[in-house]
Amino acid sequence: MSDVFAPATAVLVRAYVGLLRLMGPDRASAFGGFMMRMIGPLAPAHRVAQENLRAAFPEKSEAERARILRGSWDSLGRTMTEYPFLQQLMDFDYQAPDPNSRTEVAGVDQFIALLESGKPAIIFAAHLANWELPAVAAARYGLDMNIVFRPPNNKAVARAIEVLRGGAMGRLLPSGPGAAGAMVGVLDRGGRLAMLADQHLTRGLMVTFMGRPALANPILAKLARRFDCPVHGARCIRLPGGRFRLELTPPLDLPHDGEGHIDVEGAMRAITGVIEGWIREHPEQWLWQHRRWRVPAPPRADGG
Repeated sequence: MSDVFAPATAVLVRAYVGLLRLMGPDRASAFGGFMMRMIGPLAPAHRVAQENLRAAFPEKSEAERARILRGSWDSLGRTMTEYPFLQQLMDFDYQAPDPNSRTEVAGVDQFIALLESGKPAIIFAAHLANWELPAVAAARYGLDMNIVFRPPNNKAVARAIEVLRGGAMGRLLPSGPGAAGAMVGVLDRGGRLAMLADQHLTRGLMVTFMGRPALANPILAKLARRFDCPVHGARCIRLPGGRFRLELTPPLDLPHDGEGHIDVEGAMRAITGVIEGWIREHPEQWLWQHRRWRVPAPPRADGG
C-alpha cells in the first residue's frame, strides 16, 4: 500500500524541503525545534523517553527530566529541518579558522592525522545534536569516509534524505544484508568506516549503559580486532546562537586479550562508556525517544 502513495509523498517531501530552503538555516532550525516541542509530547515515543529518563536519572526531579526531554524534542526537530543546509552549517576551515564560523572543531590534529595516514580507521558517533555534521566535516576535506546508516522505511523520504546527504558527505552504506561485507571491504582497502553506536541490536552484546543492561552492536569492535585499526569517537554539540562544536577523540586505548588482540567485549564497554559520558554532559541533546534498553527477561528458574 505504501508504494501507492509514494509519488504523492515524494512531491510533499520535495515541497517541504523547498520551503525550508526559502526559510534559511536559522529560521528553518527554529521552526523544526518549535514544531517538535509541540508535537513530540503527543507521540507514543514521548512516554518511552520519559521512562528512559526516569531510569537514567533517578536523582533528578520530574521538572529537570521534563526540561531535558523538551530539549531533546527541540534538538531532534532542528536536526530534521537542518538537512538542506548541512554544507552551509559546516563552514569551519582548519587551514584558516574564523571565530565567526557557525561550526568550531576540536581535535583538528586527530583529523589531520587520519587524513594523512592512508590507513583504515573506525569512527563511532551517537544521536547527539546534529549527528550528520561530523561526516560533513570529513567529506569537506576529502577524508575517505564510509557511513553505515539505516534507511527510513518510507522510500520517498529515504530518497530525499539520501539526496540531501549525498551531496554533503561520503559514501553511504545502507545497513542490512550485505552490509558486513561492505564494511570489511572498506577497511580492507584502507578506508575509514563510521557508524552510530548508540542503538539497540536484538542479537547484540550485553553492556552496561547509563547504569542499565543494554544490547550493543559489536560489529565495530569485531572489525577493530580483525584489522587492528584505531577507533575514534566523533560527536556534535549544539551551542547557543545556532552554532555547533565538533569533537574527534584520540584513538581509544582499547583492552586486549592474552594473545594481543583487541578484546571485543572490553572494546564495546569502552565505546559505550564514551557515549555515556557524552550524553551525561549534554542529556538534552540525545535521542531519548529510542527504545534503547530492550533486554530480554532472564529465563525463570522453574523453566516457565
